[in-house]
Amino acid sequence: MRIQVRRTGGFAGIERDAEVDTSGRPDAQEWHALAESALASGRGTPPVGVPDGFSYRITVDGRTVYCADPRLTEEQRKLISRVLKEGA
Repeated sequence: MRIQVRRTGGFAGIERDAEVDTSGRPDAQEWHALAESALASGRGTPPVGVPDGFSYRITVDGRTVYCADPRLTEEQRKLISRVLKEGA
């Protein structure tokens, strides 16, 4: 499973992209469950965020959803954080 996150917005307006490939990872099942939960609560179009807040595009194996601060679910927040931390 390929998980991609793009973060845009914020005070400086700097974009950040990261990607994690779960193939062969010992924790792949955990990633898959988290990704499915995050996708289930995402939107098909970019939501209106708050001034200087972050907006996110989450793509999992070609399926894309959008979300924005401060209305992230716990699963979305956790997935975004992990991908941005571990992704290249």
